[in-house]
Amino acid sequence: MPAPLGLLAALVLLAVGAPLIFVVVQAVDAGWAPARALLHRPLAMELIWHTVALTAAVTATTAVLGFGAAYLVECTDLPCRRVFAVALVLPLAVPEFVQGVSWVSLTTSVRGYWGAVLVMTCSLYPLVYLPVAASLRRADPVLTEVAQSLGRGRWSALWRVVIPMTRPALGGGALLVCLYLLGEYGAFAALQYQTFATAIYTEFKVAYDTASASVLTLLLCAMAIVVVAGEARVSGRQPTTRAGTDGRVARPVRLGWGRAPAFASLVALLAVALGVPLAALVYWFARGNSSTLPQASVWSEAQLTLTYALTAGVIATAIAVPLALYSWRRRTRVAVAVERGAYLTRALPGIAVGLSIVYAAIHYAQPVYETSAMLVVGYVVLFFPLALTGVRAALAMVPPGVEEVARSLGVRPWRVLVRITLPLILPGLGVAAALVTLSASTELTATLLLRPIGTDTLATQFWTYTTGLAYGAAAPYAAVMIGVSVIPVLLLTRRGVTR
Repeated sequence: MPAPLGLLAALVLLAVGAPLIFVVVQAVDAGWAPARALLHRPLAMELIWHTVALTAAVTATTAVLGFGAAYLVECTDLPCRRVFAVALVLPLAVPEFVQGVSWVSLTTSVRGYWGAVLVMTCSLYPLVYLPVAASLRRADPVLTEVAQSLGRGRWSALWRVVIPMTRPALGGGALLVCLYLLGEYGAFAALQYQTFATAIYTEFKVAYDTASASVLTLLLCAMAIVVVAGEARVSGRQPTTRAGTDGRVARPVRLGWGRAPAFASLVALLAVALGVPLAALVYWFARGNSSTLPQASVWSEAQLTLTYALTAGVIATAIAVPLALYSWRRRTRVAVAVERGAYLTRALPGIAVGLSIVYAAIHYAQPVYETSAMLVVGYVVLFFPLALTGVRAALAMVPPGVEEVARSLGVRPWRVLVRITLPLILPGLGVAAALVTLSASTELTATLLLRPIGTDTLATQFWTYTTGLAYGAAAPYAAVMIGVSVIPVLLLTRRGVTR
């Protein structure tokens, strides 16, 4: 089975990596002259500085907020822990570009670098909170108890035991944050902060300069490779599950006088991350519909959005299974490289993915040109890393040695997969599909390019109205997007609510 599985994993990687191949081909065809001219322009260094500075700041803030919130909810006697366990994930239901437009519509001071740091931190800290909370929930309490019995204080045990236990989860969440930042367009366009993604969109869509856009995309992918390699070195691969223990629940750390400040800090975080977009939504509804643009049906577009997103979620999760199985069973350098390579597509801007799919459809698959299939394929490529992350997390929970025992009893490998492995990871597959569905239902950039003529999704209709400053007309689309996104977010938290 390893050979067919490896071949299937390679085909999956080739399929989801096709846009990156397109970008490389376009850059090579353009020659070195445009690349040299672009790299000698001040714009290139400015984009590198903007992107690196923003990525470093947001990754640091989301890591601190995500870990701190997870520790308070999972390991302390914080009041209302069950409520916070759900509420802290809800900002994931608010798309990044809705967050950006919300702040901009309420105040003009939230723009540029610090505005981008604020908005993206509010949007992305749950990507760190979720895996860290899950890691703390599964962590062996004996390790902390032993450290304390050896005279380590609360802060020393936190620094020397708890944080190292959560390094893989913390690194994985930080990796997703970095890749989201590298590929984000809508929020930065609203906040008027130029990054590689906004510059690539301008070169592709406005200047029609495919060569320059491809060079910029290659630089962005090089940054993504550095991020992925750095995460592998920082995170490590030490186990965090409670292997060999009696399954005891750790006693909550008593906060004492710190309970009130801890409670207030989480309330403040929710007020900024969730309260501001909801307040903006109320404000937009209060302003009313003042748009001169043609009216559209929010319900028909919600149905289309869900159809596209659910289809992409199912497909992405299904094709992530063989690649995840291959890297899980064979932790060789090749298997790890295949797995890591699949994450690079998340750093590709939606416009680059969209144009590569348009190019492929025109030249090799004209029957699917300007059809819904193109949009679904775009979603699958963009959000495949989320599906892979979910499937890998599900496989990590499979008891070690289960497959080996079944094979030793004479059961064929494919029967082991169907009768043992897949049933064990089925809940995790649902979470992976929910992650992709959540992200696809609010995707903007690739949707603007790949949607069939005459159709709109919730995201594109919202963007159309807000670019015309018709916030009242855009309000219903934002409300439905948030409402639709809450469903998979609640699914993610259902298994993760603290005990």
